[in-house]
Amino acid sequence: MNNAQATLRAFDLSTALWRKSSASAAENDCVEVADLANGGVAIRDSKDPHRTPLRFNATEWTAFREGVISGEI
Repeated sequence: MNNAQATLRAFDLSTALWRKSSASAAENDCVEVADLANGGVAIRDSKDPHRTPLRFNATEWTAFREGVISGEI
């Protein structure tokens, strides 16, 4: 694990401010996102918030978002 990955994993998510899309349904079937240090983000399933979230550094998150927007993912 490199230093950047260690920094992402070290962030205490118990204090994270999770947010959902304003377009999410009332059933809470959506993904929540929390900002991390240096532009990183954590994402989790709102139906299972105690499951270990995925963490992305800023470059990975940008690539993921661009893939979703373009339809690659």
